[in-house]
Amino acid sequence: MKKAMIKSFSEAELASFQTLQQGNDCALHAISSAIRLLTDTCYVPADLIKLADRLWWQARFYRLYPGGGIFPHMQVGLLNYLIRRDRLPLSARLFHLSPEILRNLPHDDDLAALVTVYWLPKRAPGIFRGSSGFNYNAMNNLSGHTMLFSAYNPDHYSGDKWHTPWGFINSWIEGGSDLFWMTDEGFKTSWGFRAPWIGYNAAVVISKSDRKFPKA
Repeated sequence: MKKAMIKSFSEAELASFQTLQQGNDCALHAISSAIRLLTDTCYVPADLIKLADRLWWQARFYRLYPGGGIFPHMQVGLLNYLIRRDRLPLSARLFHLSPEILRNLPHDDDLAALVTVYWLPKRAPGIFRGSSGFNYNAMNNLSGHTMLFSAYNPDHYSGDKWHTPWGFINSWIEGGSDLFWMTDEGFKTSWGFRAPWIGYNAAVVISKSDRKFPKA
């Protein structure tokens, strides 16, 4: 498997799409980054947060509650709301993909995929920034996190110990020059977490053309 980066951008170019989250809003930051990457349309994450909260009170449940988490099917709902309202040249659908299909998506400049990883208490997968071996995800509670999948590099390592081929635009930093990376086992296990109403290997695929959607 060859190295693949969305739009053939460098890691630093992809990392420039990262925006720092303040609350439980990782999915909204990922949505903002994906739309900007595909269309150059800029949604400020703070505005998307206010929108999602306001729509909840209008019985459009694109998050669990104001300030709460956003499951993959809710991400699709909000994306399609924005696509209709603002006439964006995009389509969004929820798939349950194999890792083999997902890792090939960065070869297509017209596709982006939001992935959400989940973990049990004291079972959080390691998430590393760039080539550092420091784990940014040393959490002990049951939780989940949405990121924009942006790179697959079979030769990537974080520190001397961790082989980390899966790369993501992540909302734990503002910009920077490095993506965040996961090991093969860590990503596949947490992305494949079987959660109620979610399923496993859920990927919200955003496309500039309906014909570009992957075959699940």
